[in-house]
Amino acid sequence: MRTVDVNVLTQNIREMCIEANHFLSPDMKKAFTMAKQQEKAPLGRQILLQLQQNMEIAAQDMIPICQDTGMAVVFLEVGQDVHLVGGNVEDAVNEGVRQGYVDGYLRKSVVKDPIYRENTKDNTPAIIHYSIVPGDRVKITVAPKGFGSENVSRVFMLKPADGIEGVKNAILTAVKDAGPNACPPMVVGVGIGGTFEKCALMAKKALTRSVDEHSEIPYVRELEEELLQKINKSGIGPGGLGGSTTALAVNINTYPTHIAGLPVAVNICCHVNRHAVREI
Repeated sequence: MRTVDVNVLTQNIREMCIEANHFLSPDMKKAFTMAKQQEKAPLGRQILLQLQQNMEIAAQDMIPICQDTGMAVVFLEVGQDVHLVGGNVEDAVNEGVRQGYVDGYLRKSVVKDPIYRENTKDNTPAIIHYSIVPGDRVKITVAPKGFGSENVSRVFMLKPADGIEGVKNAILTAVKDAGPNACPPMVVGVGIGGTFEKCALMAKKALTRSVDEHSEIPYVRELEEELLQKINKSGIGPGGLGGSTTALAVNINTYPTHIAGLPVAVNICCHVNRHAVREI
């Protein structure tokens, strides 16, 4: 049994909130470079260049990539042979988010109540997802989620008879309806199966997968590739102003489901798709 003090979680999450909001992850850098080379529309290339320059300035001058520094989404994959000590895990995570957003001078965007909307002034509480996995390590993923793209995400409760064509149509409908509001080129996270909440969680988690990795399931991999091509033929383009780069990736997760249902969630993320991953 390995012992880990929760203060280690706090320190790492503090740093990861700042890191994710200032520096593009390596996979997204690579995707952006490729997109700029492949974009066919002159205006589209110009917008991609401007977005890339913005991200370079953000990293050099320690200015947030976007003014919407997001609501902190934290995935904790905790090894079953880890004993967390020194305090409450949820408090430790939220303290890390608080320190990251206050000390990092990041915009505080969270309100205490969805109706009365008083700002918490430190961007807490975070959205925390836990999973218990084999081993004695703790994997932390911090994904600040802006709400321009979050607001255009969708859940479709399809019928089994809708099949794979219904799934394709749902994903394409969500992207088309999102249009420029998702700050394209976007990353499209998809969850298929499970239940109402499970497919949404899978879609969110899919956004944290490296954009140059495909599903290990052959038909899902083919679906990711097919949908990326179709989305990029939609003409929405960078900034929603036309072009051949509407999405940088389509990442799909699947899970068993009930005989009577076919849940599909589409969680769209903007062109920076912020996430930081560490293992302790």
